[in-house]
Amino acid sequence: MIIDNKAIGQRIREKRKCLHLTREEFAEIIGLSDYYIGQLERGERQMSLPVLVKITNCLHMSLDYLIFGKNPNNSSYIHDGPNIYETYENTKDKEIIYLLQECSPKELELIKKLIRTILPYVSK
Repeated sequence: MIIDNKAIGQRIREKRKCLHLTREEFAEIIGLSDYYIGQLERGERQMSLPVLVKITNCLHMSLDYLIFGKNPNNSSYIHDGPNIYETYENTKDKEIIYLLQECSPKELELIKKLIRTILPYVSK
């Protein structure tokens, strides 16, 4: 199987622009240089697994979509559309999803860091 770095880069660029992020803003959120992001978007570089995970998490996309251009399960992500509420029956889940939809990608990244920090203490 051949990995098409140019197609991967194009999907990164399209999703970043869809989220109204400049390359500099996106790079800052995931802790990389904007030059490196530019190289990835042009298909000039391959990324490591940790970078791949950071990018997919920040852009709210699956690894399958980023690498192969397809979503096998038609998964929904928070920013995919207004009908996301229909998949949640619990009112508390709806409130959380609503609050997250109102966040910028930078705020979402901060929230993820907070959750990772708090979870070990909550689950004990």
